Amino acid sequence: MQFNRFRLSTLSALVSLVLMSPSAWAVEPFKVRDIRVEGLQRVEPGTIFVSLPVQVGDTYTDEKGSAAIRTLFGLGLFKDVRIEVNGDVLVVVVEERPTVAAVEFVGTKEFDKDVLIKSLRDVGLADGRPFDKAQLDRAEQELKRQYINRSLYAAQVVTTVTPIERNRVNLTFTVVEGEPAKINEIRIVGNKVFSQSTLRDLFDLDTGGWMSWYTKSDRYSRVKLNADIETLRSYYLTRGYLEFKVDSTQVAIAPNKTDIGITVNISEGERFVVSGVKLVGDYLGKDEEFKTLVAIRPGQAYNADEVAKTTKAFTDYFGNFGYAFARVDARPEVDRVNNRVALTLQANPSRRAYVRKINVAGNSRTRDVVVRREFRQLESSWYDGDKIRLSRDRVDRLGYFGEVSVETQEVPGAPDQVDLTLNVVEKPTGSLSLGAGFSSADGLGLSFGLKQENAFGSGNSLGIQVNTSKINRVLVLNTTDPYFTADGVSRTIDVYQKTSSPYEDQSYYKLITSGAAMRFGVPFTEIDTVFFGAGFEKTTIEPGTLLPTSYLAYANEYGYSSTALPFTVGWARDSRDSALAPTSGRLQRANAEWSFAGDARYVRTTYQFQQYLALNKQYTAAFNAEVGLGRASSDRSFPIFKNFYGGGLGSVRGFEQGSLGPRDVSGTAVGGSRKLNLNFEVLTPFPGAGNDRSLRMYGFLDLGMVGGPDDGLAINVDANSLRSSMGVGISWISPVGPLRLALAKPIRKFDNDRIQTMQFQIGTSF
Repeated sequence: MQFNRFRLSTLSALVSLVLMSPSAWAVEPFKVRDIRVEGLQRVEPGTIFVSLPVQVGDTYTDEKGSAAIRTLFGLGLFKDVRIEVNGDVLVVVVEERPTVAAVEFVGTKEFDKDVLIKSLRDVGLADGRPFDKAQLDRAEQELKRQYINRSLYAAQVVTTVTPIERNRVNLTFTVVEGEPAKINEIRIVGNKVFSQSTLRDLFDLDTGGWMSWYTKSDRYSRVKLNADIETLRSYYLTRGYLEFKVDSTQVAIAPNKTDIGITVNISEGERFVVSGVKLVGDYLGKDEEFKTLVAIRPGQAYNADEVAKTTKAFTDYFGNFGYAFARVDARPEVDRVNNRVALTLQANPSRRAYVRKINVAGNSRTRDVVVRREFRQLESSWYDGDKIRLSRDRVDRLGYFGEVSVETQEVPGAPDQVDLTLNVVEKPTGSLSLGAGFSSADGLGLSFGLKQENAFGSGNSLGIQVNTSKINRVLVLNTTDPYFTADGVSRTIDVYQKTSSPYEDQSYYKLITSGAAMRFGVPFTEIDTVFFGAGFEKTTIEPGTLLPTSYLAYANEYGYSSTALPFTVGWARDSRDSALAPTSGRLQRANAEWSFAGDARYVRTTYQFQQYLALNKQYTAAFNAEVGLGRASSDRSFPIFKNFYGGGLGSVRGFEQGSLGPRDVSGTAVGGSRKLNLNFEVLTPFPGAGNDRSLRMYGFLDLGMVGGPDDGLAINVDANSLRSSMGVGISWISPVGPLRLALAKPIRKFDNDRIQTMQFQIGTSF
């Protein structure tokens, strides 16, 4: 039997084949009787047979052999491939590449290992995959890129490949991270009108401070530098410098790879004043209406923000009439002699369109219906810019998504149709609220709450609140269905039990309140919601040592156990820019509770007003006012367990939580039927944190009081009962919500007041 062999897998073999005479390796075509594969360890034989261009019964040729070798090499699974001919049997001999058994990292501190593993997987290197030296080189470059993005230019990566049994290898990436490269100088060259310090203060990047360990503002980032340059450009363009340019940007890294210098070369140009604004084009016969949207002010310095605001307002207004493709161009006519500029607003409404289809993308957890029911723009109706923006805002206000945007796509072959795609980026919707206070009398009191705003992606919320303090123990369970009806009427169910006792000792009296309530929210407008509901409540006084006389008087009037059937009506309007950390806007809430049946009959009302004002990019002023009033609605007295309490976070800081107001002869705070809270705050950048808004300081002034029984429907503030405090605090947007720490000093206090100098809470903005 004659054997002919050839090998085409390596460069040396190819060279030898070229030098050899064709008669030395050519194989006469023959019909393949069988195909045998040798050398497999983990790869399935079927992978080979499927990839071969020749099968049993086919005629084998040298061309098919070459094609087979190329195909098998292309799989990336083999280090060597040979084809041997044994009579009419085709023998495929392979040598498998080693498989990656494990990937380990040594010396990595800057990154979590899961992040690095994911980045290597993106370049094709992961456990269970064939090992390839080219992929290893790419993996090292990817790791270095990750470190460069964190300003660790001196990072070194050394890879160790350790062969183990069964043709596998372990990969170990040893990283010497080195010190991060820090910015030691930022220079702006070419400025004449504004000082270096003024312009550098616009940058989020800086040369570092004592808080740089948190903000990392002294670490160079190309993305951050580009954002700072855009901020610089906007600063000039909004102040009349129409021809401002950034000529060049140089980033110099010192040989030690730890010091970076940034130089920004600019040309300010001249300051231009707007001489006039002219409208040109087709404005649908509504020229006067469009003129009211012009934010550009003749006689004032050119302001690029006003120009952009005007053109956007024009295109949005066109969209209200169905013109989805309207274009508005602002064309400046520059008079460099007199430093004046005339603006021409050229409008082309294009064609009217209607929406064919609305798509939702990015909601891997939240159900489509939860998003779609917030839409006011309908499919198969005319494109309406106002309704689309309202739809986007309503989806954003759900609080389930970190980003919400709407894209408009033309429909091929249908010039009068568009498709809308709402892109969302989901975020965790669970929230945790924590609170704590410490006093020498009661020690440490803790409270916490868990709430899931989007349970199982349904849009419904589930929550629990617990207070573990010695004198107030609370358990509240609630759930809300925001679309109890298709029209958007919400339904909330609350079940609760509250136990109040002055001391931990079980021999002292207790006040136990158990109840359940259901309320509905009816949206009357897009920003106004009216609430109404009813509930049942039972309150029991367990007598014990030192029962306050006010509680004893109530028990003599109502008995030690009493019931109430409260009916509630409320209203809310929220125009804040953020519920988490607002900087502008207003919040108003009003609520009335009327118990019209049962043993306890009363009326209890509250009103809250919050206003936020952005003084500039860094400073925010905030004001909070809250009033409450309660009175009996029958010949009996106002129920003591419905009293208002004051003091602590959310009221007058510096005083123990719930300690303000009237006291019993035993010294126990029993609250009152009326209250007033006034809070003033100014939020400022945290020293050394630059423009970082997640960590800020604030100064505050609080005033408040809790009063006793009142026969009239008025607060009747008694200046002699007002407490006040002032202090400073820290506001931090932590992963579990806004954390606020306050250090307060009472300004006006009384001898028996209980003081808490330091208080903190998570989950509230005031």
